[in-house]
Amino acid sequence: MLPKLKPIPIKERISLIFLEKGELDVLDGAFVLVDKNGVRTHIPIGSVACIMLEPGSRVSHAAAALAARVGCLLIWVGEAGVRLYSAGQPGGARSDRLLYQAKLALDEEARLKVVRKMYEFRFDEELPSSYSVEQLRGMEGARVKKIYELMAKRYRVDWKGRQYDSTSWDSGDMPNRCLSSATACLYGVTEAGILAAGYAPAIGFVHSGKPLSFVYDIADLFKFETVVPVAFSIAAKNPGDPEGMVRRACRDAFRETKLLKKIIPTIEEILAAGGISRPKAAPDTLQPAIPEEEGIGDVGHRH
Repeated sequence: MLPKLKPIPIKERISLIFLEKGELDVLDGAFVLVDKNGVRTHIPIGSVACIMLEPGSRVSHAAAALAARVGCLLIWVGEAGVRLYSAGQPGGARSDRLLYQAKLALDEEARLKVVRKMYEFRFDEELPSSYSVEQLRGMEGARVKKIYELMAKRYRVDWKGRQYDSTSWDSGDMPNRCLSSATACLYGVTEAGILAAGYAPAIGFVHSGKPLSFVYDIADLFKFETVVPVAFSIAAKNPGDPEGMVRRACRDAFRETKLLKKIIPTIEEILAAGGISRPKAAPDTLQPAIPEEEGIGDVGHRH
């Protein structure tokens, strides 16, 4: 029988942890990672927003069920989190917020307002109201390219452009490997925040047609103040274990920038720009907790 645990508000949770080379299970009432030698590492499942499961990890039925009950998102990823294979959604989106999000995305005028607000948030300037979504994307592409070039110059990194082949991880150069690892960490935390707020990861505004479109939208708002500087600074050191170094540095960056605290309020601010009133929630609907403090860590082989 699973232990009785009361879900902890996301404001009190660790943002995410990575696990590998072990089996997640519920033993003697505790959520644990058991390695090949039978050594147990206790994990405070109710205090974690997101667990990223790397190759070599297994999950028992009891562990998956308990994670869902306490609202911890399980994400199956590639080594160092560079690929996302699947995610176990904790509880699902709230109907009032899902309908609100969908209505904004399907209304062309409202969607454009939301997209414009996203770009204004990222680049800290007011954009021409006459610009279409396609024009805004083109402007974004040019600016992002320039930011990467400036970051490479700042950290003295040999930069040949953003290149990533998901089928051949080792073929990427050091800066691209670091960037992919860093953004994977950011996507995990962002998806956990989106789900905690009651929205759907798949309904995006700038991005569309992918399971994590909204995750990419929101993550892009914070990418250049958090994980991109981390990736370039580590690439400059040419380390033997870039993925591990990136992951630990992202942990510190998320804590220092209080990222988890910012995600939900930012989502509300961005969507409000669409000018559509949000439907009222049912009387018994729980409101999302606004994060205040967070940490991040690793458990498993590389810890």
